[in-house]
Amino acid sequence: MFSIAAHGHVNPSLEVIRELVGRGHRVSYAVPASFADTVAATGAEPVVYTSTLPTRQEDWGSELIDHIEPFLDDAVQALPQLADAFAGDEPDLVLHDITAYPARVLAHRWGVPAVQLWPNMVPWEGYAEEVGEPRNAEVRRTERGRAYFGRFADWLAVNGLGDLSSEDFVARPRRGLVLIPEALQPNADRVDHARFTFVGACQGERADQGEWKRPADAEKVLLVSLGSSFTGGPAFYRECVEAFGGLPGWHVVLQIGAQVDPADLGHVPPNIEVHPWVPQLSVLKQADAFITHAGAGGSQEGLATGTPMVAVPQAVDQFGNADMLQSLGVARHLPKEEADAASLRAAVLALADDPDVAARLTLIRGRMAEEGGTGRAADLIEAELPA
Repeated sequence: MFSIAAHGHVNPSLEVIRELVGRGHRVSYAVPASFADTVAATGAEPVVYTSTLPTRQEDWGSELIDHIEPFLDDAVQALPQLADAFAGDEPDLVLHDITAYPARVLAHRWGVPAVQLWPNMVPWEGYAEEVGEPRNAEVRRTERGRAYFGRFADWLAVNGLGDLSSEDFVARPRRGLVLIPEALQPNADRVDHARFTFVGACQGERADQGEWKRPADAEKVLLVSLGSSFTGGPAFYRECVEAFGGLPGWHVVLQIGAQVDPADLGHVPPNIEVHPWVPQLSVLKQADAFITHAGAGGSQEGLATGTPMVAVPQAVDQFGNADMLQSLGVARHLPKEEADAASLRAAVLALADDPDVAARLTLIRGRMAEEGGTGRAADLIEAELPA
């Protein structure tokens, strides 16, 4: 297995890896050092490599090229490291996250099958024409953009994959397992199901993360979390404190991440507990509402636990996820510039008291259970192993 140092890419794979180890497979997991212990807890052997990808939100830049160029740069420098790490001990099958470009190159070099694990939505038939090409056309108009695509093509050619475009190399695997429920997939009826299989949430119990206990006097529980990467704005958390501080019957779990000082929130009423991190799935199993950035992980956890959501997306795929959740009738998409105290409070109260929202969540949970989750993912991976 190959991935990068990002919770949203490593975490979705962990239960699948744990299941494969439990079935008796030897699994090596290539990942930067910051996630080595997380990987080791599954029973897999961490294979540590040095990455050049930015680890702070503010270091990614604001242009599209700033968000795609670092992955190629990282792949070019990581490929020799990873080739050396597995020299003489090549695997029978390669699993890889969508961002782990060296993995597909190595699978080709070794002549072994590769299975891509998708932690978010996949491209549908027509995606390239509708989304990819118009987006990339803007990048290609710049000298830096043309240089990027030229370097990508040269890198693929040198590694024996010159017949693939950079877009197909990243987004059209021979075989892909999608670790989100199909309910979150836009244009699901146009997805190539011969290429992509939706196995849904692979969450596990996460007992190692600890348990959160609901206070005995809490009539309703609200979780507020913007995940692990987009947590640097104290103003948003102050709006949440204003919206729900002292609200009768409500207990609030406010996760603010590591970038915000709790002192920046001002006075926090006793019905709000503030943490840099919480065991999110444990809280959601007991929550009545969830204010989320609508990352793929949080979105599916909200669906899996039947929790109504207010989606305040911050970047990348979160905007699409927020729209999908709203279209399912289980969430409100509240743009971050509109997420003031009054709007947050109104959205949460409306969702939490709506029986139709609860009924739709129950229906979606049933469909998700049928997708098979961790067990089905492991079955499909085993089916790809050489006889």
